[in-house]
Amino acid sequence: MQVARGNWAKDTFVFIEVFGCEGGIQSYIKDVLSAYVALNTVETADIFLLRDQCESIPTEFRSRFRFHCFQSGRPMLDRVRLALALGSHLLLKRPRRLFCGHINLAVMVCQLARLARVPYTVLTYGKEVWFPLNPSEGKALQAANNIWTISRYSRDLACAANKLEAQRIEILPCTVDGDVFTPKVASSQLLQRYGLTDARVLMTVARLWKGDPYKGVDVTIRALPKIAIAFPDVKYLVIGRGDDQPRLAQLAKDLGVAEQVVFAGFVPNEELVEHYRLANVYVMPSQEGFGIVYLEAMACGIPVISGDDDGSADPVQDGRLGWRVPHRDPEAVAVACIEALQGDDRRCNGPWLREQTLAKFSKLALADQLKTLLDGVSVARSNEQHQPDNSIRAS
Repeated sequence: MQVARGNWAKDTFVFIEVFGCEGGIQSYIKDVLSAYVALNTVETADIFLLRDQCESIPTEFRSRFRFHCFQSGRPMLDRVRLALALGSHLLLKRPRRLFCGHINLAVMVCQLARLARVPYTVLTYGKEVWFPLNPSEGKALQAANNIWTISRYSRDLACAANKLEAQRIEILPCTVDGDVFTPKVASSQLLQRYGLTDARVLMTVARLWKGDPYKGVDVTIRALPKIAIAFPDVKYLVIGRGDDQPRLAQLAKDLGVAEQVVFAGFVPNEELVEHYRLANVYVMPSQEGFGIVYLEAMACGIPVISGDDDGSADPVQDGRLGWRVPHRDPEAVAVACIEALQGDDRRCNGPWLREQTLAKFSKLALADQLKTLLDGVSVARSNEQHQPDNSIRAS
């Protein structure tokens, strides 16, 4: 059955969880949905949520989306209910576009979209597609009409691991709120709290988990003795918590830099911008799918140091805005930190850093990119509708 373009229903999204927990994927999805709302030419959409409860959804989203929630505390039953409801929706409403928000939902989405003859796009984020998927997930990803991801790095890893063509994957990057992350004078209260008054401050925001050491906090600690020779007043503020903190604290003690390392623990999101403003340099020589923290720091006018083989190439614009160093090389980290603390490089120019960052990664820039991708999906859908239905003829 073919459906005339004028009869297409609204867009439909399906996610695992968006509003019930905090995380990189959740923040990204909220930004994408906000960008969708900002496109006044776009109609209201339906959103299916496996694990969220509708009561947890912020008011600003409720006015533009119709939500369908399935969280009941019985995971298997919830997934069955989601599949039945989404399948019925696709068959009856015939949305023009279906967006799958996680690879773990792609098999179900592929089967239902094929049954309802609705094109679907898979949104990917990072590690979940960096490695070979199981056969059914791999086929669902390969069968998608469109694939979006957050960075060139994630695109390239997904292609290599799952036999995808790079030209099939579009980039929809992370973003930073330039109205929240702004340059200001550091809080004297926070400087006193952490003992940073009159210090040159390096900073990292990261999870401190034993199973997730790629953030590079240990590498920066190993770089501190050399940095301290050039800048004896240097201190390293580490924001985050996790079971790896005792090992990191012992490493600092063993290297004789325990007095230079300050573990701030967990900091709520609403207080994070004040902590960025404490830093002279943001340093995280890690392996990221993208690295929103670099955007946040640069929007505050803070120079950044990242790894040289990951998704941070996009926010630091291939080294034009920040230093890129081998992520497990303390010597290279020390050299970059010393250069950044000296402040002579253009990448230390706070107003310029902020301007260049927001030009590509503001919420407005995200809305523009989303519109471009949605227009492309719509054109492909229109072309598809005007093609002869060979599958039906063949049967």
